[in-house]
Amino acid sequence: MWVLSASGCRRLGAAGSLAVAVGGWAAGTLPVRGGWGLWEPRGSAVTLAGALLAYLGLTVLVAAWWRYGVLLARGVRDGVLTTLAWWTAPLLLAPPLYSKDVYSYIAQGAMVLEGHDVYGGGPSVLGPGDLGADAAASVGGHWTDTPAPYGPAFLVLAQLVVRLTGGEIVPAVLGMRLLALGALALIVWAVRGLGGGRGGPDGAVWLAALNPLLLIHVVGGMHNDGLMIGLMLAGVLLAVRGRWVLGCVLVGLAMMVKSPAAVALLFIGVTVARRDGGARGLAKGLVLPGLVAGAVAAVATVLAGTGFGWLRTQSVAGTIHTALSVSSDLGLGLGLLLGDDPDPVKAAVQNLGLLAAVVLILVLAWRAWRGALDPVLGLGLSLVALVVLSPMVQPWYLLWGTAVVAAVAWRERAGQLLAVLSAALVYETALDGRTPWYGFVVAGAVLLAGLVWMRREPWPGARERAGAREGADPVGSGR
Repeated sequence: MWVLSASGCRRLGAAGSLAVAVGGWAAGTLPVRGGWGLWEPRGSAVTLAGALLAYLGLTVLVAAWWRYGVLLARGVRDGVLTTLAWWTAPLLLAPPLYSKDVYSYIAQGAMVLEGHDVYGGGPSVLGPGDLGADAAASVGGHWTDTPAPYGPAFLVLAQLVVRLTGGEIVPAVLGMRLLALGALALIVWAVRGLGGGRGGPDGAVWLAALNPLLLIHVVGGMHNDGLMIGLMLAGVLLAVRGRWVLGCVLVGLAMMVKSPAAVALLFIGVTVARRDGGARGLAKGLVLPGLVAGAVAAVATVLAGTGFGWLRTQSVAGTIHTALSVSSDLGLGLGLLLGDDPDPVKAAVQNLGLLAAVVLILVLAWRAWRGALDPVLGLGLSLVALVVLSPMVQPWYLLWGTAVVAAVAWRERAGQLLAVLSAALVYETALDGRTPWYGFVVAGAVLLAGLVWMRREPWPGARERAGAREGADPVGSGR
């Protein structure tokens, strides 16, 4: 059947993406005001119809993406970049989808222009006559009074968008979407440059960039995680090619978007240490990447003029409880069992989770330095561990590690598992940014089905590796 072919998947996925975009015009995260009559509420019946259309379209997109990945894993050659263009195009003019965060970005850029301290207060400080006032009115409740947790590099870009658009909602959102498209292009360039491992670059693009989780949350929702990932991956690629200083500069800029990119410095250091060898190489790898990125962060902060307040706001997101955070859920549950005030217990469990993540990251770095693990794969697994054990987890955070793993091992067991998780997590968030209970039910059902399928039908790369382990010499395998 044509629908089972690569070209059929391309058309089917494009139809799904179009349905999501059309549904978004009625049921997306529409602004409270300033939508120019384009992005306005249309009534409850139209909103419900739009949400159902988008839900159906998302399911079609996920099914097409999964089938397309299976074909690539089996060795089918196809124009992945063409498919990416087809699936991205319908989302370009859509209103914000699945999140209100873009309104925070616009409001924070306006705060800088209006002379407010973005690290001392939230978008609520903007008055009716200020730039970005409409965006501030549309910010999600949690973030209205929350200082920005983002670095000055991103705030400079947000400030530029507001300056060029006058803070008007529609052009400002489209300006932020251009930044998201630039991030997408950077991700594609980097994962193709890193080669995708044994499965080749097409499969790497499939998992990293064609991923519906990325399409709806980075292109549709314009989350700045895409820019962090793109800069970080580009820096890793340059480091792998021997240009580690420039690579660390890019990672430093990625840190000035969102701080988790700093994990890449450890694995760039491992790459440098292994390449140079000896005690001198180890010292160089441990010290110099951090110094380069630190200098970039300091210079970026001074040039941006936003101050060093970002150093104290990195933990503000952790104060918001998200159901996907294992440590927060466990801490809250234990706290309620042990006393009337669960916050101290919850904070302790969250800190233990972060400590466990640090230990796992150091173990992975050690294995990479000893040559037992590809440093790029170690970075990807480290970022996944950091997300799983963080005090605040959003679905799109999984993309931090997924894009990196895709770049070198998309067809291995880890890549297949991350594909299953991606397919499940697209359902966790509703089109209007809420996290309804039924989203978790559907996500759980998709996850369970994916794990069963994964056990029965491992991809060729994973199957071959499993066979190699079973046939390996016991002495050699324990080495």
